[in-house]
Formats: sequence, structure tokens, C-alpha cells
Amino acid sequence: MRERIRDIDRLRHINECIGHVMDFLQGKTFEDMKEDVMCYHAVVYNIMIIGEATNLLTKEFRNEHPEVPWREIVDMRNVLVHGYFTTSALFIWETYIKDLSPLRE
Repeated sequence: MRERIRDIDRLRHINECIGHVMDFLQGKTFEDMKEDVMCYHAVVYNIMIIGEATNLLTKEFRNEHPEVPWREIVDMRNVLVHGYFTTSALFIWETYIKDLSPLRE
């Protein structure tokens, strides 16, 4: 069973990774991200970490915050790790544009 005290650490990891993605993509366009292989992979890596940290949050914490799409975040991680060959740059960009700022809130 996961310790509740660790939730704050996981939330810090999530917040830190969101910050990294925001920094990596600041001032960049979709085309910039797509053409910069190192940037693209750094973004994907941080989104995977967000999903992994989310998966490690206690069920109690996730149940206390049902407004957050926890399952979808973990599923995103699973797609990136296990279905990496089906992932498109557009999918990653849309996650950055639509999902990371609200998650950070």
C-alpha cells in the first residue's frame, strides 16, 4: 500500500515536469517541436513521468480529487511507453496546448 505522505512528493514531480515542458516549448511552434528531435523527446519523457507519478498517487488522494482525469493521465503514459510507435507529434502538441496548464492548476 502506498503511503499518503508520498502524495506531496508525486505532486511536486508532476508540477516540475509540467514546468520542464513549458520551458522546453516556450516560444516554439508545433513545427519547431517536431523538427527538434531532442526537444520532442524531452517533452515526451516528461509527459511519461507525469503519468508515472500520477499512477503512484494514492487511490485516496485521487478519489478526493475526482475533477482531475487521473485515469486518462496514466493511460497517456501507457500509450507513450507501450505504444510509442503509434504516437504522433500532434498528439504530444495537443497535450501541451490543452492539458498541461489545467493540470498544473
